[in-house]
Amino acid sequence: MSARPQKHSLTLKGHRTSVSLEPEFWRAFRDIAAEEGKPINALASDIDANRGADVGLASAIRVFVLKRLTARAAD
Repeated sequence: MSARPQKHSLTLKGHRTSVSLEPEFWRAFRDIAAEEGKPINALASDIDANRGADVGLASAIRVFVLKRLTARAAD
């Protein structure tokens, strides 16, 4: 069973923001950022720039992680 979401601070476009994700999503997000050779702030900024105005950042990160892991499993 997943633990409660953990809040972490990120810097996007020079502004601090907090994002709450479950520990499993934080681990996967950090792993993906490392694979891409990017800091998590840079990856979060990329996701932020491509999300819709009606989609929260935490949700966008979860969907990004899910899509990445699903694509990896399909390969």
